[in-house]
Amino acid sequence: MTLPEYVQTGPLLLAVPLAALAGLVSFLSPCVLPLVPGFLAYVTGLSGGDLEKQRRGRMFLGALLFVLGFSVVFVLISFTAGAVGDLLVEYQRGLQRVLGAVVLLGGLLLLFTPLWAQREVKVRWRPRAGLLGAPVLGFLFGIGWTPCIGPIFAAISAMAFTTGNGTRATGLGLVYCLGLGIPFILVALAYGRGMRVLGVLRRHRVALDRFGALLLIAIGVLLVTQQFQPLVSWVQFHLVSNFQPVI
Repeated sequence: MTLPEYVQTGPLLLAVPLAALAGLVSFLSPCVLPLVPGFLAYVTGLSGGDLEKQRRGRMFLGALLFVLGFSVVFVLISFTAGAVGDLLVEYQRGLQRVLGAVVLLGGLLLLFTPLWAQREVKVRWRPRAGLLGAPVLGFLFGIGWTPCIGPIFAAISAMAFTTGNGTRATGLGLVYCLGLGIPFILVALAYGRGMRVLGVLRRHRVALDRFGALLLIAIGVLLVTQQFQPLVSWVQFHLVSNFQPVI
């Protein structure tokens, strides 16, 4: 089975784009977006002046190591969720409703309590600044799970659980990490332009917060009402199986 065929079968058809979008929403969250320049300075060991000079090689490597650090955490959690879903397959429908309710509650909290969503979970111990400490800081970032990305990744974990397969769940976690990590790397590669883009995004922070909350609510409702799999089947039949490319 090819990769496109693998994605187009089962819950991954809908879960993969949702995971990528959730990763991007996490990057745009109020506890990550404003801290991007600080993260880049810390993981590269560069001062503000050096960052402005765009030492792209060092910045790219630092950002990449940071992304790899938190990817280890999120991928392991996703794999565990999928493996547990496989073990508890006979109780999966009931547990899926419970997980959906948790995701729905997280979305409602983000929607109606934006000040709470901006709080951070601060790690007291930090590695030494620079490239050697970059993956460690990324790992701590993943463990810390700041409140405004915790509910978002909880939704991904819930979808990973519904796959009932550790391998598929691992892929789902990896896609989430790509959605969260690629923007870090892009900003590192084009720091000056990236800072201008981040400035524009910060001015639309409220709208971005609302979008993330509504995404969680939608995922939660699909899981609680057991409509996730039927929606996947509908998409597969109407948008994939009947699609005929024009040559």
